[in-house]
Amino acid sequence: MSAITSYARAVAVAEQAAQPIATVRHVHLADRPLVFVPLTLAGEANAPLAAMVGTSEDQPTLLVVPQPRDRDQRFAFAGELADLVVGYLNSCCGAADEIKGQVCYRAAPQLLVPNPAGIGFVKLFGRSTRFRSTTGPYAVTPHVPLLGRWLTWFAERAEHPGSANLLAMTELLSMHWATGQSAVEDANLAAQLGWISPPPGRTGPQAAREAEDPLRWPPAGPTTDPVFDNEILAPAIRSYSGTEPGSPGQARAVERLRHVLHGQLEPTWRLMWRGLAKLRELEPGASVEGRWINDRLRFTSFQEYVVNGGLPQARRDGAIAAARRLNRLERAQVEYDVARALDDPLVMANHRAAGEAFLGTVVEVERERRITNANGNSVTRPLVVLRTGDPVLIGRGAEVKAVSRQSQKAVVVSVDRQDDAVLVTLEMQSGFGRSKTPPPGSVPEDGETLVYTSVLSDSIPSPRLPDAEDTPWTHGGPPQPYVPSDDDATEVWE
Repeated sequence: MSAITSYARAVAVAEQAAQPIATVRHVHLADRPLVFVPLTLAGEANAPLAAMVGTSEDQPTLLVVPQPRDRDQRFAFAGELADLVVGYLNSCCGAADEIKGQVCYRAAPQLLVPNPAGIGFVKLFGRSTRFRSTTGPYAVTPHVPLLGRWLTWFAERAEHPGSANLLAMTELLSMHWATGQSAVEDANLAAQLGWISPPPGRTGPQAAREAEDPLRWPPAGPTTDPVFDNEILAPAIRSYSGTEPGSPGQARAVERLRHVLHGQLEPTWRLMWRGLAKLRELEPGASVEGRWINDRLRFTSFQEYVVNGGLPQARRDGAIAAARRLNRLERAQVEYDVARALDDPLVMANHRAAGEAFLGTVVEVERERRITNANGNSVTRPLVVLRTGDPVLIGRGAEVKAVSRQSQKAVVVSVDRQDDAVLVTLEMQSGFGRSKTPPPGSVPEDGETLVYTSVLSDSIPSPRLPDAEDTPWTHGGPPQPYVPSDDDATEVWE
């Protein structure tokens, strides 16, 4: 937890209301996201029990599995969910533009779940369905393996820092507000929103305390409340299982199950849209649109891959593919952290508190300074001295950039600590042209206030890796290509 977040939590306790830890919204919110609230059966690995799905708060679709231990009913649920998800994906495949030399749909899917456990459900459900066969003894409808491939794609995008294709509402809210409760308690969506947006006449702690009542606010899934499981759900499932298939009694049992499961899902459904409305009140950060364009490009690319007959994602990456993916994720995390800091002064404040950035006022400028570089040429390298009261832990020789001058690189020449301040001397490296005298405005002016940071997006190098076919035997040798087989249809759900 950062220093700013810790302070904001303390203020939240004192003020009895959540405190903002962001001045802008750091994620893209689609005009028409697909909200997905899943429930699973306790004691059964990833066995779907019910789900509420839809793109409109007023028109959710309720999917129910009357007997979650029944394999056929699980696949019937998967088929219904597939029709909804694939239909939503197809609605995103409309008009397209050319971006970075690639065709890119103007829209992209966005799947919203209540919490990180919901992302886990998407990942496991994708794995359990993407290899299913559409022929043979365990045949499924063609949309089921297609659903699995797309859910796996969503899960992979959720691991990519900054992606907005699959998001957990509790994590979104925690990124923008600090409550007066622990991070574990923030996993309860109702309690978290109680702090952020309490009902009229309630303080944050009062609303959060009321939200802990599972009768009023059932868990946000995918797990259910044990009391509900034992006293309501189990008798309802037994009642269904004890009726004759196709009989009026079974129809009544199914209707009862739908009623009780609707009662478990509907409160969370309302909370999802309430949280979404709260997030929409924030203006998006400057870098948000660029990340969403990247999401659109990835969606377009994968859609084309699927349409052209590409195979399902492998069960696990080979050694080289895993190393490349890890490096991409590390670079993306650094780029995301930098972009958020440059977009938002509250996020940058975390780096200032850690000594990785500082706010300073220019007190001296040597605009026409000339030095001899390594090639023996005389070049212009202005010096700028800033006075700051922030702790500065940036070492000599470190590269820094100003938030308002992101195209101009500078190097720290010295950090001189005085009694009540710190003087930081910077040598400008670029962004002022090639003339002997930098034009006005190209170099910081005396009295100008700037924020400089050493948190840069190019700090993660790309290692040199062999091709996949050259994977050494110590790492399993070259990976074998996936070949569909009858065994895929018998893979367990978990």
